Amino acid sequence: MVKQAPKTVIIGAGIGGLAAALRLSHQGCDVTVLDLHSAPGGKMRTVASDAGPVDAGPTVLTMRPVFEALFADVGETLCDHLTLHPLTTLARHYWDDGAMLDLKADPIQSLANVIATFGTKAGHEFEAFSARAKRLFEAFDAPMMRTAEPDQMAVTKTVLRQPRLIPDMAPHKTLAGLLRQSFSDPRLAQLFGRYATYVGGSPYASPAILSLIWQAEAQGVWSVAGGMHRLAQTIAKLAETRGATFHYKTAATRITRQNGQISGVQTDAGHFPADMVLFNGDPRALATGLLGEGAKTAVRRQHTEPRSLSAFVHAFAAEPTGLNLAHHTVFFGHDPKAEFASLAKGEMPKDATLYLCAQDHGHTDAGALQRFEVIMNGPPVLRDPEKEKPLCQTQVFNRFRDFGLQFSPTPGPQTLTTPQGFDQMFPASLGSLYGRSPHGLMAAFKRPTARTKIPGLYLCGGGAHPGAGVPMATLSAAHAAAAIMTDLASISTSRQTATHGGTLTGSATAGRKRSLS
Repeated sequence: MVKQAPKTVIIGAGIGGLAAALRLSHQGCDVTVLDLHSAPGGKMRTVASDAGPVDAGPTVLTMRPVFEALFADVGETLCDHLTLHPLTTLARHYWDDGAMLDLKADPIQSLANVIATFGTKAGHEFEAFSARAKRLFEAFDAPMMRTAEPDQMAVTKTVLRQPRLIPDMAPHKTLAGLLRQSFSDPRLAQLFGRYATYVGGSPYASPAILSLIWQAEAQGVWSVAGGMHRLAQTIAKLAETRGATFHYKTAATRITRQNGQISGVQTDAGHFPADMVLFNGDPRALATGLLGEGAKTAVRRQHTEPRSLSAFVHAFAAEPTGLNLAHHTVFFGHDPKAEFASLAKGEMPKDATLYLCAQDHGHTDAGALQRFEVIMNGPPVLRDPEKEKPLCQTQVFNRFRDFGLQFSPTPGPQTLTTPQGFDQMFPASLGSLYGRSPHGLMAAFKRPTARTKIPGLYLCGGGAHPGAGVPMATLSAAHAAAAIMTDLASISTSRQTATHGGTLTGSATAGRKRSLS
C-alpha cells in the first residue's frame, strides 16, 4: 500500500522557512507554508517606490557557500537561478572629521587603504586583528555554526587542541574592550565595533569573540541582481516546483495537538493538519503563548530574553548628490559610547551611525532616481512612536547633509519603518530584528535549537541557533530539515502503519525521494 507523504506545516516564509520548505519538499514531504504577509521573504522584504521595489531588510550577502550548498543539495546550481555580483568594495566608511576608508575584497588593497588613511602602525594592527578573526572563524565554524546543537564540551575540546584560541577569544573582554586593545586609533575600533550590530548587539556588552564576524565579510560580499528579495522569491519558486504550497496573508493563531501529538496549525483561514510543524518566527511568540498555551513549553523564556536591537529603516527612491557612495556606505556617529548608551536605555540615539545601501549602485545613469535603504540602530519598542518618527527622519537626513550628501526629493517620515512597525510585522518580537541579544560570553549557547521540548515542533530562523543574519538563518533551516527527516525516519521504522510519515528516510542533504511506498 502506498503511504501518504508526511505533512509538514511551516509557519513563516522568511529565509529560514523558505530554505526548509525547499529541502523538505525535495525530500518528499507534503509541505505547506503559512505566512502573515503577502509575499515570501519575512524580514527580506521590499517596499514600493517610483524606481521599483526597494529592499527594506537585509542587504549584505556573505558566506556564499551556504547558499551554493542549499541549491546543490536539491539538485540545482545557484548561478542558474540568481545573478550574484561580487563587490570589489566591501564597504565605504566616512567619519565626520573627513576621514574615509574603503575595505576591499582584496585584502592587500584593504591593508594599503588602512595605511594610507591611518598610518603604518594602524596597518600592522589591522593585519593582526584580521589574522585573529580568521583563526576564530575557522576554529568555531564547525563546532558552533555548522552543528545542529552546539555543545560546550565540544567547544572546550576545540580550544584545548588550539590553546592560542584562548587569548584570541579574549573571554573576559567585551568586543569594545578587545578593539581598544587592538587599535590605537579609535576610529578603527569604532569601525569593527559596528559588527556587533550585525547580530543585534552593542560592542560594549557583546563578547570579544564576535570579532570573527569580520572574517565572514572579508571572505566576500555579493549583491543580488534585482535585489535581495529575489533570493527569497527564487527559493519559494523552487519549493513550489517540488510540491510545496504557500498560503500568504494567513495568520497562524494556534499550534494544535491531539492525544499529545502535533496535529496541525489553526489559522484565520481554517485548520491545516500536520504531522510536524516548523516555526519560522521569533521564538518569543511561542514562549509568550501567542501560538496557544499548549506551545508555551516549547521554548524557555531565557532562550528569548533579553532582546536584541531593533532599527529605524528608511527605504526610498531619490537622486543623490554631493558625495561618492559605494554599494554599502557607513557614516559614523561622533561618539559611539553615547549611541549605545542611549540604546541601552531604550532611547533613540541622537548621534548615531548610519548605514546606507545604494541598491542601484553602478547600474543607473546620472540624474536618474536610485533606490536606497538607510538603517539606524534602535532599541526594541519605543514608548512614543508617533513622536519619534518625524524626529528620526529629520535627524537622519540632517546628518547626511552634514557629511555633504543630499537626496532629491528628501524622503519623508512615510518612508520610515520604526521598531513598533517591526513588532507589528513580526508578532511578539518587540521589534527586535535578531531574536535574543548576543550579550554575554555564553549567549550563543542560549539560543533555542531546531528541536523544541514538544515532539514534532521545530524551530528555524534568526531567533534560533546558529543566530541572526541571512546565512545563519539558512543554516538553521538545514538543521531543522535534518532533524525532521531523522525523526520521520524514526517514526517510520517504529510504526509500521500508514498514519504518520510513510517510509520516508534520508537526511536533509540526501537525494530527492518523491516516491513513498
